[in-house]
Amino acid sequence: MSNPRAWILEQLEAERGRWMLWLPVALGLGIALYYELPTEPALWLGPALAAGSVLIAFLASAGSVARAFAIGAVAASSGLGLVAWRTASLAAPTLTRPLFSLNVEGRIADIQRLPDGVRVVLEAVRLRGNGVPPPEMMPAKVRVTLSRGAPPLAIGDRLLVLANLSPPAGPAAPGAFDFQRVAWYQQLGAVGYALAPATVIERGKPDGFVRTIDSLRADLAARILHVLPGPAGGVVASLLVGEQTAVDKDVAQAMRDSGLAHILSISGLHIVFVVGLVMGLVRYGIALVPPLALRIDAKKVAAVLALMAALFYTALAGAPVPAQRACAMAAFALLAILLDRTALSLRLVAWSAVIVLVIAPESLTGASFQMSFAAVVALIAGWESAAPWRRRLHERAEISRHRWMWRLGAALGASLLTTLIASVATGAFAAYHFNRLSLLGVVANLLGVPLTGFWIMPWGLLAMLLMPFGLEAVALVPMGWGVDWLNAIAFRVAAWPEAAMLVPSLPEASLWLLTAGGLWLCLWRRRWRYAGLPVAAIGLMLGPPPAPDLLMSEDGRVLGLRDERGVVHVASARVDRYVSDSWARRQGQEGAKRWTVSADEQAAGLGCSTGLCRWRKGPWRIALVSDDKRLAEACGSADIVLSTVDAQARCRGPRLVIDRRDAWKDGAHALWLDDLNVRRETANGRRGDRPWVPNSSMRQTAPVKAPGA
Repeated sequence: MSNPRAWILEQLEAERGRWMLWLPVALGLGIALYYELPTEPALWLGPALAAGSVLIAFLASAGSVARAFAIGAVAASSGLGLVAWRTASLAAPTLTRPLFSLNVEGRIADIQRLPDGVRVVLEAVRLRGNGVPPPEMMPAKVRVTLSRGAPPLAIGDRLLVLANLSPPAGPAAPGAFDFQRVAWYQQLGAVGYALAPATVIERGKPDGFVRTIDSLRADLAARILHVLPGPAGGVVASLLVGEQTAVDKDVAQAMRDSGLAHILSISGLHIVFVVGLVMGLVRYGIALVPPLALRIDAKKVAAVLALMAALFYTALAGAPVPAQRACAMAAFALLAILLDRTALSLRLVAWSAVIVLVIAPESLTGASFQMSFAAVVALIAGWESAAPWRRRLHERAEISRHRWMWRLGAALGASLLTTLIASVATGAFAAYHFNRLSLLGVVANLLGVPLTGFWIMPWGLLAMLLMPFGLEAVALVPMGWGVDWLNAIAFRVAAWPEAAMLVPSLPEASLWLLTAGGLWLCLWRRRWRYAGLPVAAIGLMLGPPPAPDLLMSEDGRVLGLRDERGVVHVASARVDRYVSDSWARRQGQEGAKRWTVSADEQAAGLGCSTGLCRWRKGPWRIALVSDDKRLAEACGSADIVLSTVDAQARCRGPRLVIDRRDAWKDGAHALWLDDLNVRRETANGRRGDRPWVPNSSMRQTAPVKAPGA
């Protein structure tokens, strides 16, 4: 093995300049391993591992591969410790059961504009009504969707509303999106909806910088929607202040299907416009005053002001992960200008990832972080590899008689290649998180991106400059025209056959392999980088895991089954669109259907009637009960019973009985049936003993405070 070992060491030595790029990968690996653990690790584990790794790094030779691996272990251990500490520090009470007709009082911490209403997040909450928890178990924050006719609202106002509240929802199925984990990091202890118009009982002012910025964002969104009240207004609010909840649902779906959804997220395009505008205005403004231009470095002054503008705009947009990444990259590039240094692009991305992960390590698991960084890493690596080809093309264009044709072709080719690289890089993550692939994104982006860059965003920036004077309508109206054209492109492309494709959920192993293969391909420069391709290919070839045959929602009120053709059906009296659509989408199906059977099957005793559905899979006779009066009948004739009513103490005949109390305790259920056995999996069992999981022994009701705090 000496020759392969020597060859690997030779490759690593030749790639020494790229070692630093793996620092955020190691940090992210530690964070990812934390979420894979079946139980919560001790808070001392990460620091202890980091200390041991520091000792190894100190003992290893300077500049050696061993020291590099030890530093990577330090980063991974730090990531594990950082996310564990953040999880503990954000502990807050959560409702344990739904509560109805409560008087909910609280101070508005955030306002989210919806296409058909308003959603608010309340803090300093007081609940009055039947079954409310004691003061020490009161949720820290509550999110309420208000009914139509809500009064004018501002962050800092104290609101009173009659509402129904429930705990944050868990996964719709084992392995599905975990809103409870997201809510844990937001300290969101309950969600609900208003039963009557809300009342502002006290006008207030936002306190602190963050609340002031949030209030400003809410005010700007309201002014935008006042000028542009239709679907275009929601897109404009998303583009300018990051208010994505204001986007019309049909528009958002068309954007996703056409591959234009990335435009709605404030990211590199928006930050570049802000930085470019400020730098241009400052530099040319200084140049217009010769005595001043001769005494100061206009470029550096412009860089400082552009950095301040980028930071302010990122905060104004709510600091979503793509904006954080773009702002960090812009900050490093501007810092390089101030220090008279040349910025290395992939190093900018690496340090940006480190900053984002240190600030919010939980963002690693979100689609926004993964897709944003995947796209920018792949684009930079792709353009680095294409540098010789671009150089030869430029040389040929310079000696050609038809220079303008070469330049036009180069611009079109660059746009096509950019869209293709970004689509391929983000495709696996889109399939994993959303079960959807856009197949015609190249076409839509060729039209939509130039329209956004040369018409929509310039008007948007002008609108932001005019807002302090109340003249924003002058720029918002033509911006709205551009958004109408953008929406038309999205709808037209999305309507084409095969514009988007639903795909079954990928296994977690696929995501690990695709990420590892993609990083190996993009972060190295020598030929061994291509070893990442077969790794990614294996990830794609794993295919979706076997789909469950029976499903029960986490509240025990929705039952589903998958027939012999693989089609998901709802087989209960109640239908929850979010739950049933999630079940179907995970199988690559547009939406779940109501279960219906043929006349022959009905004659054989199958199908649904008044609270009881019967189904047969191989040797198994299954009953799905949603009416207490039919329970005895189901228990006397079935091998497996899924019941939305209490059944455990009353149903003795079947081999397996699962009722709503099981769902309340263990979360959503999934069952796989074969000729001999039944395999059962629950959402809570799959997630493990973690703080955000209900009934977990690790669940805390008070945050962990730093020593001496």
